[in-house]
Amino acid sequence: MRGLTQAYGRAVAALSGPIGEGVALVLTRLALAGVFWRSGRSKVEEGSWLEISDTTAFLFQTEYAGVPLPPELAASLATWSEHLFPVLLVLGLATRLSALALLGMTLVIQLFVYPEAWWSVHLLWAAMAAVLIARGGGVFSADRLTGTMRR
Repeated sequence: MRGLTQAYGRAVAALSGPIGEGVALVLTRLALAGVFWRSGRSKVEEGSWLEISDTTAFLFQTEYAGVPLPPELAASLATWSEHLFPVLLVLGLATRLSALALLGMTLVIQLFVYPEAWWSVHLLWAAMAAVLIARGGGVFSADRLTGTMRR
């Protein structure tokens, strides 16, 4: 029994150290980035990078009309944000800022677009963003490289 307890203690120590935490933070960054990247890609014309589709324009005028911004501005901001911040998260560059921006988007979606989705979806997005805001990008991030190079 003592050997099992010691093995468990070593496993916990390894997983809760910088490498284990770094892997968890990479997975969190990828998961949150994936949600918003896919949403951003659904807003643009097929084959383009950032040309907002007619469908997106229509949705921001109708279904997303509760957002307290002009529809054209809201569509552009959402589309650009859903492309920029996921890329930064994947790289682990400006991780806290990117996660904060996506948390802000989550709250806008929650409050003005889909208030019924808090428990089923938005709480998970908010939790991932909160972890990244609190812990940063981890050892496997561009933030870490730039922080190390500055010292």
